[in-house]
Amino acid sequence: MMTVRCYLAPSSIEGLGVFAAEPVKKGDVVWRFDPLLDQMIPEEVLAAQPPHVREFLDRYGYPHHELPGILVLDADEGRFMNHADKPNLDFSTPDIGIATRDLAPGEEFTCNYADFTIGEVVHQPPRHRVHNGSAAARHPLVMQEPH
Repeated sequence: MMTVRCYLAPSSIEGLGVFAAEPVKKGDVVWRFDPLLDQMIPEEVLAAQPPHVREFLDRYGYPHHELPGILVLDADEGRFMNHADKPNLDFSTPDIGIATRDLAPGEEFTCNYADFTIGEVVHQPPRHRVHNGSAAARHPLVMQEPH
């Protein structure tokens, strides 16, 4: 669960990203696993879901670092955090994300997916499309092919 004010916006890294809405100091906890709101999903539940749900969970979930067979799904904007090889958040302790430097409002929060991914980090193709002003882009039920 994000512990600071933040917002989603288009990212120069990929799709949507999570951005600081207020200043963050080096050492501040920016994200913390919250068992009340963040979901822990057993793999057997995942296997029984329809394809579109499995695709969603595959993209936004990640393996629990201490409980094999459990997938974690962030309840809030945290699920949109993008990868960086030199991130501004440290998730070396996977249940908290700590700012590695001071961050100004408007800066995108980034993490290294290897900090909480078991095995190889696999980057998926973009899921979100940028609004291009067309009628189809404005209608949420009409999918467009990327340009």
